[in-house]
Amino acid sequence: QVRVVESGGGLVQPGGSLRLSCAASGFTFSSYVMSWYRQAPGKEREMVANISPGGAARNYAHSVRGRFTISRDNAKNTLYLQMDSLKPEDTAVYFCNVVRDRGYWGQGTQVTVSS
Repeated sequence: QVRVVESGGGLVQPGGSLRLSCAASGFTFSSYVMSWYRQAPGKEREMVANISPGGAARNYAHSVRGRFTISRDNAKNTLYLQMDSLKPEDTAVYFCNVVRDRGYWGQGTQVTVSS
């Protein structure tokens, strides 16, 4: 069955960096667009970034453009999100997503940016 598992979250000071990972299984990872979403307390879930199956095309939310980098390793079935220059407003639970017959989500990983 399709499974995506996020990891790498934690507590970081403003201006710091974190790298999130998403391990995927149960489908042909290299054939699908992969996305990162986030959900802050009291807010709707929003897309942060997505990446084409081969990795050539990437899209970012305006709020993270220039600070976050999405990438993938199709040989390892793993999606990444490098987050630099983190701000308190980046605090959220971050989710990995793939859409096949329906959308699949992991359990999320908490990112907290605070001094």
